[in-house]
Amino acid sequence: MKISGMIDESMDKEQMQQPPQPWEFRTKPVWQRLLIMIGGVLVNFILAFFIYAMILFSYGKEYIPVKNATYGFAFSPTAAKIGFQIGDRIIAVDGVEHETLSDVVNHIIINNAKNVTIERDGQRMNLTIPSDFTSQFLAAKESFFAVELIPWIVESTIADSPAEKAGLMTDDVIVAVNDYPTSMGHLVREQLGKNVGKEIAMTISRNGEEKILNMRVGDDGKVGFYPRHPRNILETKRQEYGFWASFPAGFKFGANILANYVRSMKLIFSKEGVKQVGGFITIGSIFPSQWDWFEFWTWTALLSLILAFMNILPIPALDGGHVLFILYEMITGRKPSDKFLENAQIVGMILLLGLLILANGNDIIRLFQR
Repeated sequence: MKISGMIDESMDKEQMQQPPQPWEFRTKPVWQRLLIMIGGVLVNFILAFFIYAMILFSYGKEYIPVKNATYGFAFSPTAAKIGFQIGDRIIAVDGVEHETLSDVVNHIIINNAKNVTIERDGQRMNLTIPSDFTSQFLAAKESFFAVELIPWIVESTIADSPAEKAGLMTDDVIVAVNDYPTSMGHLVREQLGKNVGKEIAMTISRNGEEKILNMRVGDDGKVGFYPRHPRNILETKRQEYGFWASFPAGFKFGANILANYVRSMKLIFSKEGVKQVGGFITIGSIFPSQWDWFEFWTWTALLSLILAFMNILPIPALDGGHVLFILYEMITGRKPSDKFLENAQIVGMILLLGLLILANGNDIIRLFQR
């Protein structure tokens, strides 16, 4: 959509050379032009906060408090290199106890935490976080920092999968793979990964009785079942919100997500961080393969927040760039020349095109690296 009487990405110079018309953007008072330019960004923010409010109203908020991870955590290889061990329980980060695992990860990765207090075998100790840990983590391209340890209980099997054909059933507890004890889910995943394309003997516990089921591991390292979600095994904390209470809660929830996103922007300017930038393929991949309204609205709200924030950045060709020039006019009383605005628009479009190429180029490179 083009705004009449405005230098934008259409670069319509002929129109700007015509006598100004009363309905055009350039003839409006400066305060009205400012409202027009921030209107789209404001709508994106309002939409995101409204969606978050309705998510809380419809679904409530349920999560596993860090202190309720009774089996401890499994950690990424990079985290293991600096001293974390399977089964460690996280007590505090830089002396502060955090309620959720996402808060812990954000503080470590984004805020460059210096130490983490853990509990191991009943003893508390401090682990020092190297100053370059965030760079190490990003360079390793790991999808998680830590995940709650839980026994793997079968939630359901996939039709015609090796697991279903072997007789695996809902509520079965996987206790061993090829006689290797698998008390926790990460051990099951590890053993399946070591036996890709091979026949395995899976020992399961069913109603207190152990059985051995033989099945073949697929080329993807899976046998075709869904494990029970940690929320259905560990004790969760749940909050319900009434219609009116959901609005301030949704605003607070969205503002916290936005703040974490803004703080994470600094990572883009590192060698490792710039490689994490993604384009259309990355955006498409964040949505689940099976339709889920909760996931759909959660990601829609996040994308609306990101779009609003990116669009208000003071970069020529974005709304934020136009706002910057309008504020300059309000302060100085002088309007930038059309020639200056044209050149600024060109510079902004080059920057955006470069970012577009970088983001989608990273996607293509990741496709070939799989």
